[in-house]
Amino acid sequence: MNTTVLRRLLCGAALLASLPSFALTDAGAQRLQHLQGRWAQINYQLPEPQREAAFASLAGEAEAAVKAEPQAAELLVWRGIVLSTWAGAKGGLGALELVKQARGLFEQAIALDPQVLDGSAYTSLGSLYYQVPGWPLGFGDDAEAERLLQQALALNPAGIDPNYFYGDFLWREKRYAEAEQALQKALAAPPRPGRELADAGRRREAEALLDQVRAARR
Repeated sequence: MNTTVLRRLLCGAALLASLPSFALTDAGAQRLQHLQGRWAQINYQLPEPQREAAFASLAGEAEAAVKAEPQAAELLVWRGIVLSTWAGAKGGLGALELVKQARGLFEQAIALDPQVLDGSAYTSLGSLYYQVPGWPLGFGDDAEAERLLQQALALNPAGIDPNYFYGDFLWREKRYAEAEQALQKALAAPPRPGRELADAGRRREAEALLDQVRAARR
């Protein structure tokens, strides 16, 4: 084969590999925005006793969104986020099946588009690995959690979520100086358009955790 032709084919393949496999439709983008907004309302505004039922309902909407666009990595990520947060509200052994489903969704999203939503799949998957129990009950693995969270930060170094969750991970590992740095970055993160409620809630969480980290360092 002619060298020039081969080079063009390779460049074309590289370009295709760098693009998302499937673009989100306008309807899919509306579904995504709804899931993000409703999740923030439930997580940060609803009284805690009401959250489990509300997340269960939202999980049904997320499932329908994915069925409508099964190759949309953004919707896979957000179905996983809803399931994992529902698991947190549910608690107990019954939550393990939900987090296993969430893990599979994040892995599917990464396979389709590793950079989806600025690395949110890596952030969410990493947070599962350090919060879920290890073997034999679950799949928790601190080394894997740190690897995934660092991948998320490589894609979105100034983001509020990857820095918050990395700070939380480091806090649990008693790496307080590093945790403080990560949480300060989370608090300095630029605002996300349309995600004002989620940003405000995450900042409150980061501030509260930073207070605990600083107290532990004294």
